[in-house]
Amino acid sequence: MSVLDRKLIRDLIRMWAQSLAIALVMACGVATLILSVGAFRSLDETRTAYYERYRFGDVFATAVRAPMSLANTIAAIDGVAAVEPRLQQQVLVDVENMREPASGLMISLPMERDVAVNALFLEEGRLPEPGRSNEAVVNAKFAEGHKLGLGSSFHALINGARTRLDIVGIVRSPQYIYALGPGEMMPDARRYGVIWMPEPTLAALFDLDGAFNAVSLRMLRDGNETEIIRALDDALEPYGGTGAYARKDQMSHAFLDGELTQLDGMARIMPPIFLLVSAFLINMILSRLISLEREQIGLMKALGYGRLAVAWHYLKLVLVITALGVAIGAALGTWAGRGLTIQYSEFFSFPFLIFQSSPDLYLLAAGISVAAAILGALRSILEAFALPAAVAMRPPAPAVYRALFGDLLGRVRLFSQLTVMGLRHLTRHPVRSAMTAFGIAVSVALPGVGMGTLDSIEDMIDTVYFQADRQDATITFMAERGIDAVEDVQNLPGIIRAEAFLSVPARLRNGHRSRQIGIVGKPAKTDLSRVLDVNLEPVLLPETGLSIGDRMAMILDVQVGDVVRVEMLTGERRVVDAPVTQVVRHYLGLNVFMEINALAQMTGTGTRMSGAYIDVDATEIDELYRTIKSTPVLGSVTLQSVALQLFRETMRENIAIMLGVYIGLAVVIAFGVVYNSARIQLSERSRELATLRVLGFRRGEVSRVLFVETGTIVLVAQPIGWVIGTGFGVLITSSLATDLFRIPFVVNADTYAISSLVVIAAAVVSALIVRRRVNRLDLIQVLKTRE
Repeated sequence: MSVLDRKLIRDLIRMWAQSLAIALVMACGVATLILSVGAFRSLDETRTAYYERYRFGDVFATAVRAPMSLANTIAAIDGVAAVEPRLQQQVLVDVENMREPASGLMISLPMERDVAVNALFLEEGRLPEPGRSNEAVVNAKFAEGHKLGLGSSFHALINGARTRLDIVGIVRSPQYIYALGPGEMMPDARRYGVIWMPEPTLAALFDLDGAFNAVSLRMLRDGNETEIIRALDDALEPYGGTGAYARKDQMSHAFLDGELTQLDGMARIMPPIFLLVSAFLINMILSRLISLEREQIGLMKALGYGRLAVAWHYLKLVLVITALGVAIGAALGTWAGRGLTIQYSEFFSFPFLIFQSSPDLYLLAAGISVAAAILGALRSILEAFALPAAVAMRPPAPAVYRALFGDLLGRVRLFSQLTVMGLRHLTRHPVRSAMTAFGIAVSVALPGVGMGTLDSIEDMIDTVYFQADRQDATITFMAERGIDAVEDVQNLPGIIRAEAFLSVPARLRNGHRSRQIGIVGKPAKTDLSRVLDVNLEPVLLPETGLSIGDRMAMILDVQVGDVVRVEMLTGERRVVDAPVTQVVRHYLGLNVFMEINALAQMTGTGTRMSGAYIDVDATEIDELYRTIKSTPVLGSVTLQSVALQLFRETMRENIAIMLGVYIGLAVVIAFGVVYNSARIQLSERSRELATLRVLGFRRGEVSRVLFVETGTIVLVAQPIGWVIGTGFGVLITSSLATDLFRIPFVVNADTYAISSLVVIAAAVVSALIVRRRVNRLDLIQVLKTRE
């Protein structure tokens, strides 16, 4: 082992705590990169493999009743590889020992051929056999939610008939990785299931012999998606087609895509923060080390070591610390990434898991970390490289001191002389002080972002569930009914109030921009499900025109007063130019509202309703549930309280994990920055501190000189951290906003108070560790002159 390598080992042993602190900060960046990119790749690879193996569709459409022979016409569309016509219908489901009604989607299975699109993964049991009309297979999440197994049974209200269904198989489908019930924000395995039955059975139950009402397509690789959708719409139009849509707009795929977007955003935002802080710490520690070892550098050069050998010696110190950080981060990131991937695979109902831990990811993390470390150390290494031996053997020139602010602090005498000594030292290294404050500010921002997300979710919940959609439940009919059906709903047991709504599929266009959505019609002065303006104040729906959601307005690039072309996809399929009369705010989905009578008139079908929002007397809720379970015209029921509880539980669980990670990362950064800063201050001012001890100052007074500087930086960093945290929060929530949901970033005052307390506590602990070194200063050794 060479002399320089032995010196390197001694330096690392002497600075083990500082080196470990830097390595841990760097490990956070490496772990975050491997966690997010690794989980992204694993989830994306699992999704891709699942889609390919089980032939997930590329284009989807529904109709009222199309002849089965039309499937051949659709198959002949240029670019179509496979067609799967089928029957599907929303039904009410009654499971034993379940108090409230559940909903289900019935889907047909062909008996004489394999499923061409959206094939099933058979997890347990078998598929229904021809001639056995009560056999069914259910999705795995629904079976798990009710602890149903092979041989279990439940009842479904199919086209007015209460039908017993016997489970013969448990399956998963690429089309329902994220199975959402009507009006739900989160999958509810107990209240919503997907059920497959033989096609002849469902055809008889739905009175659709020789017909289909839904179709899925797979495209050839060179197929033109836009042209295929247009041709499919033309083919289905005479049969009540409601508009085809691409995979990107399929609900399950869109939610899964949103999660992948979040992982991608995490990989782009978080690692650079940690690597920037670690680069700063390396610069800080290495510059001080080279300053302290000037004589050694001069001696090494005088003894024949070249400039490159000396520079390589200090670079190896940086690389060893970096290697330690990369090793810790790689292990932590792999463990956390694997756990996150498994959690995602369970949440999204994948039948198998492909975990990607490819070498290029670790090489990428190591390369970025080494680059950041070298960047931070470059200036100090170049100084060591350029320092002549003769100059290095002499002590550095004394620092030039001058009165701070015209010696204002000394003349006003607001502070003691020891405090002034601490404050003055801040101005001697303004860049280093600013970077130290920035590092601590980042540690303040991270818990603020995590806890701020909780605040934001609560604000969204308040807006959605307590200001806008205030109903106790939403009832949806199997088919549209006359507006007088609201009186029938009002007469159900326990109903206090009922408000009709009408949902009509339509395509909105503004120039080359278009989007297919459902326009919702409500009474002008709706009270249960209100429409809120951009200031979250309830508004009346005008007699004419569209009240368009702010997200939809952004997509179509319209504002109040603009005219939008509305292509109705049902009824007489009218094409109408309608003005935008209001821009409203809603955090869920893409929204366009109209007054219910105006919407019915635009559709040309007369005043109709799709369902009703209801307010329920809690004392009669059980009787209402029993009545709903036996009412044949109902297709689904969404319970607001159950949906809210599930949403809160799911989000709080996910946010709690994220918050724990952010707080851990904040503690690591705060400890690393404060500890290294205090150690460097100690090394720079050890002679001054020892002199004060010799002059009779107590240990606590001497430590105050050091801690005034550190404490000032920590306090100054707090408001900076609040600003950075708010900026991070806005950036993250805006980048993660999708057509499915948006979360406004809201931070309560106590959020940053807690965040600051966490960071200050970490700073105090690190400062107390340094104080032990102050108390153990060897006064004789420190006061020896370098000459």
